[in-house]
Amino acid sequence: MSTLYLVATPIGNLEDISARGLCVLREVKLIAAEDTRQTNKLLQRYDIHTPSLSYHEHNKLVRLERVLEALQGGDVALVSDAGTPALNDPGYELVRAVIDAGHIVSPIPGACAPVAALVASGLPTDSFLYLGYLPRKSSERQSLLISVCNLPYTLIFLEAPHRVLASLEDLQSILGDRKIALGRELTKLHEEIFRGSLSQAFQHFTDNPPRGEFTLVVAGKTIQVERWTEDHLNSELQAHLTLGEPASKAAAKLAVTSGWSRREIYQHLLKIQGKIGS
Repeated sequence: MSTLYLVATPIGNLEDISARGLCVLREVKLIAAEDTRQTNKLLQRYDIHTPSLSYHEHNKLVRLERVLEALQGGDVALVSDAGTPALNDPGYELVRAVIDAGHIVSPIPGACAPVAALVASGLPTDSFLYLGYLPRKSSERQSLLISVCNLPYTLIFLEAPHRVLASLEDLQSILGDRKIALGRELTKLHEEIFRGSLSQAFQHFTDNPPRGEFTLVVAGKTIQVERWTEDHLNSELQAHLTLGEPASKAAAKLAVTSGWSRREIYQHLLKIQGKIGS
């Protein structure tokens, strides 16, 4: 069986592609590209001459059979305009069809705008919800935000520059004045990451008209937890230590339910361990 490689390509800086990704693009029989003109810039930069075929939102069902036929004679790579293919880009249907046909699907990791923005945002990264582009119409956008407003996860959205201000207004209206990080033109020459509250972001981009593609990273809802008494906390800590759980792991778990910060819990753990060792 042949392999369909999902090759992540740069989201801006053309050097952000792995050595393995370049090797795969050279060795496959065909590259299925969302925009062959955009992909050709990358291929020319690295002197790659593999034949390419357009595979985009408007022809994906027609071209699906062509890609499956190509897999009968060798491996194929799927790439999007930028970033990780099949994530907010055409590809899901192809991946499903390739799996059903008995071929192998192999991801070649690399650039991904939502993940890049998340890790640079300064907001929690341990649990997040990626929702792609916000709806264009305000009523639909507000309905989506209402459905996620009570979730504790960091929220990630994509947005076009001409809708950024309207989206910031709806975000603040529905979610409140939460913290946000907006990544603009990530990895490119004019990369900018704005961090602040939603109201501050609205003011900043009112004064500085938005340009380029945006990734919005918004804080999740803060869950108010009733703070345990010190005796209750110490009792739970003793239980975790008895089970042999690492101190850092125990502190992280109890910080979710106890109302105490991870740092405070870790300090208590050190005290308890000191008493046990003395």
